[in-house]
Amino acid sequence: MTYRRTGTKHYTLTRKFSRLVLLLSLSLTLLAACRPQRDHQGYTDAEVIENKGSDTLVNLALAWAEKYMEENPQVRISVTGGGSGTGIAAMINGTVDIANASRAMKQEEIEAARANGITPVEFTVARDAIAIVVHPSNPVERLTLQQISDIYTGKIVNWAQVGGEDRPIVLLSRESNSGTYLYFLEHVIRLGDPESDLLFSPETLLMPSSEGISAEIRQNPNAIGYDGLGYVTPDQKLVAVARDPYSPYVLPSIETVNDGSYPISRPLYMYTAGEPQGEIKRYIEWILSEGQAIVPELGFVPLK
Repeated sequence: MTYRRTGTKHYTLTRKFSRLVLLLSLSLTLLAACRPQRDHQGYTDAEVIENKGSDTLVNLALAWAEKYMEENPQVRISVTGGGSGTGIAAMINGTVDIANASRAMKQEEIEAARANGITPVEFTVARDAIAIVVHPSNPVERLTLQQISDIYTGKIVNWAQVGGEDRPIVLLSRESNSGTYLYFLEHVIRLGDPESDLLFSPETLLMPSSEGISAEIRQNPNAIGYDGLGYVTPDQKLVAVARDPYSPYVLPSIETVNDGSYPISRPLYMYTAGEPQGEIKRYIEWILSEGQAIVPELGFVPLK
């Protein structure tokens, strides 16, 4: 294309147009460079695995991903939290490859997946103890499951009712999209009774994360909270828990989860949309074998 200079204004516009063409050309070149390069069979240089869900599992999932990518540089693994329900919904909608969950899928979630042409496959990847935590200055050392249920339903409202000081109890919980919340509701508040309709007290403060519970416990001597053992910090006090007044009071640990003596423990899961294939399959197989060495480092319980 040829341009004829007929005046300063026309020349300026022509020069601007030339710059625009150059910028567009450079942008297209950069865009092409950013795209994964494919070989003659259509495979990209890097396999990308999207992993989302449980906030309980997120730190462990990040540690697994980091180690696996170190050993397999051709793989890229993206890990985000958001809660078990969020991860499961994303798996059902086909926007993630692996959903992390600190609870089993609900029947309605399984039905929603099937309605979307998906058969979820469940993998137990680790185990966890749900610890009951209080401020270090709280003199209460132990509680039964029934007492914890009564505290969280508002039947017990003062620490003096369970051997503590005459102070109001401040209740802390995870938000309702958390698998830990649901597990605690079903197995602690409702004591595993499927017919129970007990609910958290309306006075319960819902915290957006494990870190939120930890921060509030550290600064509030009246607070009680629950969290995965891997998120308990040294500046929180663990409460020993008994199944009933006639059973031993046990602190959560890898050993007490393994021997079954700690009463609030659970499996942790990963879900895929159908049987995993290719790199996703290899990644999950690695988690279930070599990856188990990382589990106790983060305060969780490895599979036997």
